Amino acid sequence: MLRDLSLVVTGSRILTSNSTDPLPATIEIDKNGRISAFISKKSTIDSYDFLENNKFIDAGDNIVMPGIIDAHVHLNEPGRTDWEGFETGTKAAAAGGVTTVIDMPLNSIPPTTTVDNFKQKLNAAKGKCWVDIGFYGGIIPGNQNDLIPLINAGVKGFKGFLINSGVDEFPCVNEQDGQNSLFMFHAEMESSDDDNNNKSLETLDKTSYNSFLKSRPQSLELNAISLVTRLAKEYSTVRTHIVHLSASDAIDMIRKSKSDGVPLTVETCFHYLCLSAEEVPLGRTDFKCCPPVREKINQEKLWQALLDGTIDSVVSDHSPCTAELKGLDKKDDERDVIKAWGGISTLQLGLPVLWTEAKKRGCSFHNLYTWLSKNTAKQVGLQEKKGDIKVGHDADIVIWNPEETFVVTKDIIQFKNKVTPYMGRTLYGVVKKTIVRGNIVYDAERDGVINIPHGSFLV
Repeated sequence: MLRDLSLVVTGSRILTSNSTDPLPATIEIDKNGRISAFISKKSTIDSYDFLENNKFIDAGDNIVMPGIIDAHVHLNEPGRTDWEGFETGTKAAAAGGVTTVIDMPLNSIPPTTTVDNFKQKLNAAKGKCWVDIGFYGGIIPGNQNDLIPLINAGVKGFKGFLINSGVDEFPCVNEQDGQNSLFMFHAEMESSDDDNNNKSLETLDKTSYNSFLKSRPQSLELNAISLVTRLAKEYSTVRTHIVHLSASDAIDMIRKSKSDGVPLTVETCFHYLCLSAEEVPLGRTDFKCCPPVREKINQEKLWQALLDGTIDSVVSDHSPCTAELKGLDKKDDERDVIKAWGGISTLQLGLPVLWTEAKKRGCSFHNLYTWLSKNTAKQVGLQEKKGDIKVGHDADIVIWNPEETFVVTKDIIQFKNKVTPYMGRTLYGVVKKTIVRGNIVYDAERDGVINIPHGSFLV
């Protein structure tokens, strides 16, 4: 049986769901890319002399943990491949220790709102994925009849907006559209008071980040989350998920709903846990996203909610665009923050961004595993095959050094448009290897991203 192995990973600090702390262990991987044995001790190559040397990985003191599942990514292909694409996006994922991404139904053209549109997306992705990829469907007014066929086609859930999505082909829904089917909510929703507030913003300086922040107050999220939690309680057989929570004022409402047994999960993003409104320089539209990055005091409350389990997971909401759409072809003091595209590119950088902040707060590696792998796998129904290092699961693994630092520069970035607010930052946590179903897709010591795409569709 040993000779049926395709890869062995051993190390002093391997993290699974069965232990709070990383422990010495050896992972045996079969030729189907699944974990066939887990041995609770570190091994030597002498025990596996039938393997080629490059098929035996001694991770030493690096952390070995389940690959990251980023359950909120916009890859934008087909239709907007000048923003991003399957090849560049999944290469960035591989370089960041992400072994599975779940693609959002927008901003591709067409959006993933019908089975025919979904087939176009699958055709566009063939042969271009370096990591495994699942897909969400979208709900827009009038497409409820397409939901069951999309589920049968393999989508992992549905997303709808309660506010303008930013692209014409993906209009927002209302309460009636979402009563029986909406699964994931972009939780911002305007009220009559907000309309009046928006009119008062017309005289503000549109080059100022604070003007944009005032245009997306926490009340928008409170409006939407109030509706979401009420519907989730009323239609309790439908799992409901709030995407990219930024407003700490909503935490008590979410906590109460969860304590009442409402089937609700919540994600926040790397940028809300790392960036703060006070630090945004003039004209830095690369910091703009929706909902916005808020103040430092808000950030600390998000961390508290993450640590106590009110927030379940952390994702990138990787939403790239061209430099022109960010207004970066203009001088800093001429950029219109209100008009610039709202999205932050983080896909490759999520693990080190989160770890750099988490280590300041005494967080454990098990915390990271819970937020980045375990809970995201469960959210999208992949917990029986991904999100853990255990026998029978896909051998999706990231090996990384939590003590080593690096500087974010354009030459290391794999995603298409090299625009990110993390440029020039020094981060802790260097990814050494990424393994997808037993295939090494990224190796920092051997030219980075491997040439062959090994990703498969999770449908």
